[in-house]
Amino acid sequence: MAILLQIKSACKGYGEQILLDEADASISDNVKVGFIGRNGAGKSTLLRILLGEEELDNGEVIRHPNLRLGYLRQHDPFVKGETAMDFLQRESGQPSWKCGEVAGQFELKGVYLDGPIAELSGGWQTRVKLASLLLMEPNLLLLDEPTNFLDLRTQILLEHFLVNYKAACLIVSHDRTFLGATCDHTLDLSMGKLTAFPGKVDAYLEFLQEKKMHEERSNQAVLAKMKHLEEFIAKNKARASTATLAKSKEKQLGRLELTKIESAQPVARIRPPRITPRKGPALRCKNLSIGYPDRTIASDVNIEIDHGMRFAIVGDNGQGKTTFLRTLVDSLKPITGEVRWGHGCSVGVYAQHVYTSLPEKQTVLEYLYQNAAKGKKDQDILEVAGSFLFRGMHVKKPVSVLSGGERARLCLAGLMLSDLNILILDEPGNHLDVDTVESLAEALTNYEGTVIFTSHDRHFTKTVATSIIEVRDSRVTIYSGQYDNYLYKVNKEIEAGERELASQKAKIPQAVAKPAKTEVAAPKNVDRDPAKEIKLVEKNIAQLDAQKRSLNTQLPKVTDIEELDRLEKELISVTERLSAAEDLWSQLNDEIQEL
Repeated sequence: MAILLQIKSACKGYGEQILLDEADASISDNVKVGFIGRNGAGKSTLLRILLGEEELDNGEVIRHPNLRLGYLRQHDPFVKGETAMDFLQRESGQPSWKCGEVAGQFELKGVYLDGPIAELSGGWQTRVKLASLLLMEPNLLLLDEPTNFLDLRTQILLEHFLVNYKAACLIVSHDRTFLGATCDHTLDLSMGKLTAFPGKVDAYLEFLQEKKMHEERSNQAVLAKMKHLEEFIAKNKARASTATLAKSKEKQLGRLELTKIESAQPVARIRPPRITPRKGPALRCKNLSIGYPDRTIASDVNIEIDHGMRFAIVGDNGQGKTTFLRTLVDSLKPITGEVRWGHGCSVGVYAQHVYTSLPEKQTVLEYLYQNAAKGKKDQDILEVAGSFLFRGMHVKKPVSVLSGGERARLCLAGLMLSDLNILILDEPGNHLDVDTVESLAEALTNYEGTVIFTSHDRHFTKTVATSIIEVRDSRVTIYSGQYDNYLYKVNKEIEAGERELASQKAKIPQAVAKPAKTEVAAPKNVDRDPAKEIKLVEKNIAQLDAQKRSLNTQLPKVTDIEELDRLEKELISVTERLSAAEDLWSQLNDEIQEL
């Protein structure tokens, strides 16, 4: 397997901030790598270095002669007035039939393909850019937070595309669900070092946790041994009869070393606003029509939300999720009908653009004092600031110097201090790292008020939502099932569309669809029995699961360093084989469901 990119002894810093410190890594052909690390660790900087847009201070990046890099650009590379088809042909140089064929994989057809690209939503424009990438046939894709601002359907389409794409990928994302579905390897940037792991992100994070526990136990054993040797030496080095033995023990003591354990980086610990729980309706929408003077987005909206519920608003981009939220908070007037909040409701809002309109001259602490509920004590405000990682001198920072992630945390901290009993949140996870998103999800599940939110993060939505509102086809309705049911429905709709596309493609004569030599198709195994196969896989899963449990039981008891290392490597191997077996079971189960 060819190495496409190799990073050797890479060093990069800005002033006193060290991003890369003698870092090493490599990316091989056809390997899909999830690239993780804290906000500010240097992931985007490393991508720019790989693209040749920035230089290393020291070290080198070795590129394979046949490397073809593809990069999903965050800015829009479109020309004014052009259609998606115009853009695809201009960027790729491919004929229209080829562009149309690839665009179809992303459901780009009709007005989405032939209409003005500027009129498409961000999610649809991302689909166009992905189709353009595929047409260029790169053998290494670099994707920087590709799921930001994508709706669920586009995320799943992107997942299907990446899983089936026969090339290497390096994907930066805070979305663990997305990385778990697309990447079989993990690269972690922490404290200037790159760590490669031959497994999925969840397996790596589990391994890190177990490794830390093992290192702590190993250090405890070493400390106990040191103490024992020190006591023996102190008692026996002065005696002539035991001085030689004591000297031998001193040499043994000198050879003992403690394992260096990386200090834990601070993590946000978010506490929800403390409110008095209420009962009854929190919100009623009656005969509501939403939209703009020249265009109605949705009509005949009749919904009721009770206090204490947590509603996720779902639907494709461009269907009206944000329009609906804006109407609820009165930043957009209804066309007809009414929005009525219950008695005693106090509403707090976090919108995608809020963090860009903060008062630049205020400090962090001044902003929090301004947004805190009356009667909040100084200690309460400082505790909330600290829980969002604003500690010590950081609370005196002016807003003007804060990063996007820090501004997002500051807005959320202000909401948590407000003691409001209704929270409306539009994509609250954008600009936050994984740990902060998880802490926010935990806080919202413990919140006794009402939450109405949008989020492209499936794990966050699944954790927080108790109910679903779907915005689709000019309707806003309460979805009868849980979020898992909704995910399943969308997946099936996409798979049905992919099967239809494949069927249509099969009907096109090969000479017309793609000028190429006719090849004899490999014979299909008509005797396959997925039901029998799944039973064998289930046996394998049970065996691997038992092995994993056994290893986890053995590891805490081991004090020998070499044995500990051997067992840890075996645990990694078993965890990966178990994950692969579970993926195979899922595929076979889908086949059985379709029979």
